[in-house]
Amino acid sequence: MHMAGNVWEWVADWYHQTYYATGPDRNPIGPESGEYKVTRGGSWLNHQPLLRTTARDGACPSMRNHGTGFRCARDP
Repeated sequence: MHMAGNVWEWVADWYHQTYYATGPDRNPIGPESGEYKVTRGGSWLNHQPLLRTTARDGACPSMRNHGTGFRCARDP
């Protein structure tokens, strides 16, 4: 519920712009290291095309703002 549009959500994966072109088809986890971490979902600051769970971007791990956050989750 509310998976997109509140804040960009930090995820554990490192970001690389073209990783999906060469990564695995199922559960791609991103490269082993990098400069940026993945953020997903768009925020209340974005236009509608970015308000989807597949929206993906990269951000410096030390970046902080009012449009980026995280979601607490656990395995079932």
